[in-house]
Amino acid sequence: MPTLITETPSEGYELAVKLARIAVKKTQPDAAERERLRPEYAGDADALIAASSVVATNFATIAAANEYWRN
Repeated sequence: MPTLITETPSEGYELAVKLARIAVKKTQPDAAERERLRPEYAGDADALIAASSVVATNFATIAAANEYWRN
């Protein structure tokens, strides 16, 4: 990513999701393996909560970088 700066909190959230997705792809670069594993975690509440936590952490970082969206 060239920057964490976004115009709005909504754009910041979208960037947080994108960063989480990129991290998964970097961790497991094999697309077929990611597809194979998806059904295992798609119905797992703990896995989904963990994914949400990663997005929340990314969003907090982005929000701070944006000074909690300047006035």
